[in-house]
Amino acid sequence: MGEEGTEGMVHLLCLAASSGVPLFCRSSRGGAPARQQLPFSVIGSLNGVHMFGQNLEVQLSSARTEDTTVVWKSFHDSITLIVLSSEEGTSELRLERLLQMVFGAMVLLVGLEELTNIRNIERLKKELRASYRLIDSFLGNSELIGDLTQCVDCVVPPEGSLLQEALSGFAEAVGTAFVSLVVSGRVVAATESWWRLGMPEAVLLLWLVGSLPPQAARDYPVYLPHGSPMVPHRLLTLTLLPGLELCLLCGPRPPLSQLDAQLLERWWQPLLDPLRACLPLGPRALPGGFPLHADILGLLLLHLELKRCLFTVELSGDKEPGQPEKVEEAVHRAQVPRACYLVSGPEEPGIGWRLVALQLGPRRLLLLLSAQSPTHGLRGLATHTLHALTPLL
Repeated sequence: MGEEGTEGMVHLLCLAASSGVPLFCRSSRGGAPARQQLPFSVIGSLNGVHMFGQNLEVQLSSARTEDTTVVWKSFHDSITLIVLSSEEGTSELRLERLLQMVFGAMVLLVGLEELTNIRNIERLKKELRASYRLIDSFLGNSELIGDLTQCVDCVVPPEGSLLQEALSGFAEAVGTAFVSLVVSGRVVAATESWWRLGMPEAVLLLWLVGSLPPQAARDYPVYLPHGSPMVPHRLLTLTLLPGLELCLLCGPRPPLSQLDAQLLERWWQPLLDPLRACLPLGPRALPGGFPLHADILGLLLLHLELKRCLFTVELSGDKEPGQPEKVEEAVHRAQVPRACYLVSGPEEPGIGWRLVALQLGPRRLLLLLSAQSPTHGLRGLATHTLHALTPLL
């Protein structure tokens, strides 16, 4: 984020690959939607140079100018997406992931058939308007990170077993295997079938719910980009508490009217206190009282096989005092993880910050640490933290 008036711009262009006709253009400045659009001549030039390369069997994927990064990506020889970003520090990987999520959002709400067999450009433009809110959420500032990690954002509730048991019983009662409990776009609990959803729909469905205006209940048609890109399913959502929703993925049944207040009360009224305890977990991810080293400012824990992640930069309170001589002992455990670290500023306590990355089996941990954390203790601190978090994910 730069000074006022100098925030980086992001422009997203969607074009029909065969004709070069623009289908939509979305822009953001400093993470907020912006009305500023690119001139048609610029859009034509960006698409033209990409098509010129294709005609010569050269794949143009990215380019950089002094202050802007551009990434091109074609999908099914039918849709071309182009993103331009002047945000400081933006990587080509991040922009490529953005384009993958944007196309996934288009499939989610329009279906793959409409995108790969374009019969009427104007009709497709109108249908794609339904995806604008979701696409804009990828361009904006978000507390979620699943769009970049390709893992589902999760939280750890204090009474997870109770909620999981109720969720499984509720799913059986309503007749669908795909149910999740979601707080602020993060999964609190889910059925086994929901966890088996492929990418990108496992992430997209949560972002879709978060992008929609609050409602007590919804019945929303969706395609699954990986699992069912041609045949729509129904996404039902039911608000239990503000910010806490049940999400159900189903076919023609059950009708939304069957999920009445009496059914919800029967399953969820006895768990009102555990449900309320989930509300603060949105930004924090971890339950209150979970001890973390005082030097930790933020963490990202990925489970690369389960495709789930815990992410937070709100760790005030519940921190244990720093004891580097003890946490160093964790290095000597049977499994020694691979590690790397980055120090910003001189390698001395009190200046700059520290970033540590650790991988052990399917788990990868990234920690952002305060300046006073000594460099020689980074690996031990991170290893200690990873072992403490392992039972949670």
